[in-house]
Order: sequence, then C-alpha cells, then structure tokens
Amino acid sequence: MIRIIAVTKDLKLRKGLKIADLKDSNIQWYWVDFEAPDEKEIKYLSDYFHFHHLSIEDCLQFLERPKLDYCGTYNFLVLHALNQDTLAAEEVDVFIGKNYVVSFHKQPSDEIQSAWNQVEEDKELWAKGHNYIIYLILDKIIDEYFPAIYRIEDYLSEIDDNARRNSVKELINEVFEVRGELLKLRRIVNSMRDLLYRIINSDHAEGFKEGKLYFTDIYDHLIKLSEMIESNRDVTSDLRDSYLSVMSNRMNTIMMILTVITTIFIPLTFIAGIYGMNFEYMPELKWRYGYFVVMGFMALIALVMTLWFKVKGWFNIYK
Repeated sequence: MIRIIAVTKDLKLRKGLKIADLKDSNIQWYWVDFEAPDEKEIKYLSDYFHFHHLSIEDCLQFLERPKLDYCGTYNFLVLHALNQDTLAAEEVDVFIGKNYVVSFHKQPSDEIQSAWNQVEEDKELWAKGHNYIIYLILDKIIDEYFPAIYRIEDYLSEIDDNARRNSVKELINEVFEVRGELLKLRRIVNSMRDLLYRIINSDHAEGFKEGKLYFTDIYDHLIKLSEMIESNRDVTSDLRDSYLSVMSNRMNTIMMILTVITTIFIPLTFIAGIYGMNFEYMPELKWRYGYFVVMGFMALIALVMTLWFKVKGWFNIYK
C-alpha cells in the first residue's frame, strides 16, 4: 500500500494523491509511505525516485543495523521500531530528499501511523517542512521503547516480592528470562543511540543540522533508556547472585547434615564390620549377652558424638 500527503506552497494539505500527482509545481514538500508494498509498488523506488539499488536492497533485506547513508541527492536512514509483544526489532527505512520524505516498512507500524495522523491534524507542522517529519518519526519510535522498560521494571518488582513464595529454581528461570529481554532491548537502544549520535554530529545533511536541537532531545531519551536498561540488568544480577547464594547455603546445610550423619555412623559401621567377619574363633560371638552389649555400646557412641557435635556448634547452622 502506498499513501501520500503533500503540503502546497500556500500551506494547504493535500491527501489521497498518486505518484503522478507529485510533479505538481505547487507542492512544497510531500511524504510517501510504503506499507507492506507489493513488487509493483516497490519498483517506484527505482523507477520514479531513482534511489540507489543498494539503498533499495537494504529496504528489502531484514534486518539491517540502524544507520545513516549519504547518497548524493538524498539521505537514507535505517531505524528500528520495537515490537511490544516479542521485543524484537522491526525495520523502518526512510529516504530524505530535498523536498520529500519516503518511508518504507514491511509491516504495519503504529509509530508511522501516529506520526502520519499528527501531520494530518496539526497545521503548525506543515510550515516546519519535511525535515521535521524525520524527528517526528524518530520521536514516536523512541517513545515506544519506554513502556517495555517500565513493564520489565514492574516485573522485577513482582519477582522480588514473590521471592519467598516461589521456589529458587523458578525465580532463577524468571530472572534469566528478564535478562534475555533486557539484552534484546540493549542491542536495539544502543544501535539507535549510535545512529542519533551520528545524526547530531553530521556535517553532510543540512536538514539534520537545522533540527539538531530536536535530535539532541531524542538522543537524551536514548541515553536515559540505556541507563535504565543497565540499571535493570544490575538488579537482575543482584537477584541472581542472591538466589544462587540461597541455593549454595542450602547445599552447604545439606552437606553438613550428611557429614554429621556419616561421622556418627563411621565408628558404628566399623564395629559392625568387625563382628560381621566369619572367623571361627571370635569369643564374643558365643557370649550370651554380647549382642545387647555391643548394641548398647554403639548407641552410647552415637549419643556421645551427637552431644559433642552439639556442644561444638555444628547444629547452629540450622537455626
């Protein structure tokens, strides 16, 4: 689908145009949006706009890293929007010419739609020119990063609150799942941050120079997002270390219990082993009360060792 809006020299908005209508000399600037275009519509990129084949190839291949290319008569941007359900990147490509903006995306984009609606409704934007559309698109894309971060923060709070009610294994799995999501977000945010840094410091595109204040504002948002992601990763690291410490402490407790039991049974096993031998001449074997005496002696050893361990404080770890 291709849709077009244009602003005339007398600052009036025209909608529902076709590609052929863009040759009207009364048009001051226009925005063409390619949403999930078919092969016939894709050909307009080369046949009408005469974009470089490498730029068109970047549009058709998924997934390019966010970047800015200077292509002579136009600039080419690759942006990453965020899928709120999967936290995966969705590519949005933008061509910026002398008096036009061409956006290209293979799937419906809420961010592009929101910017489109704002341009249609806000007459003050018409006088700002087509370069302001780039800021508007970027602003909408970056704003949609925040809900995902806030959702993860709330989820981490829930994990921390449920730490005593859930098993450590479940909590560890949840923490590692959150760390995976944060890794996806960090990759997207850092890539976009590098792109904005390049835009702000660009010496080639006049449109970017004029809107440097706007792009700096977006760059500040990306810095904040990056810090929030790192902060949440630190939280997950602390939670992970705490849960691993709990597991290690439990393991040490179990090993201590087994050590105590084993230590008590070593002398008992030794006595049982001696009298389990099948030598013919063992005087105690024919003693009438030998069995009871040996069993009593073994019980006495177990009791004395247990009391000794308790005095030494081996049982304090269970309190």
